[in-house]
Amino acid sequence: MKGSKVHEHETDVPASDLWAIYGTLRAAELLPELLPHVLAKVELVSGDGGVGTILQLTFPPGIPGLESYKEKFIKVDNENYIKEAQTIDGDILKLGFLSYMIRFEIIKKGPDSSVIRSTIEYEIDDAHPELEAMVNTAPLAATAEKFSEHAKEKKAPQATS
Repeated sequence: MKGSKVHEHETDVPASDLWAIYGTLRAAELLPELLPHVLAKVELVSGDGGVGTILQLTFPPGIPGLESYKEKFIKVDNENYIKEAQTIDGDILKLGFLSYMIRFEIIKKGPDSSVIRSTIEYEIDDAHPELEAMVNTAPLAATAEKFSEHAKEKKAPQATS
């Protein structure tokens, strides 16, 4: 069975500022820092942030059946602000997912506004329909909010003393 779940977050941050995070390895650095309850650690296995880059993602303790997994960037489109990461190894696949892919799209709305569209596309073995309940966009929603806040803070004028 195939399916997908989507979350959209509208923000008053320019698309290019968000892509400076999502489109690079900066996202991997920020995730454990800003959202340690979502991901405890993100390690670069190979690559430079472009297509073919492999990351090892480690979950915080307490999520039954999920310790870590590896994902590979299969699309990094710097013109259209789209990144896709396919799970290639680890606990997500061991649970019974046949495929699990996350897509981030940064959609320009205006000069200072955009939408972060986060999509999970998955395929599960028909013998494990209960896995569909595990597909949750809440961590992606929290990521979109935190990355938006971070981008705004970076733009804020620094107070002079």
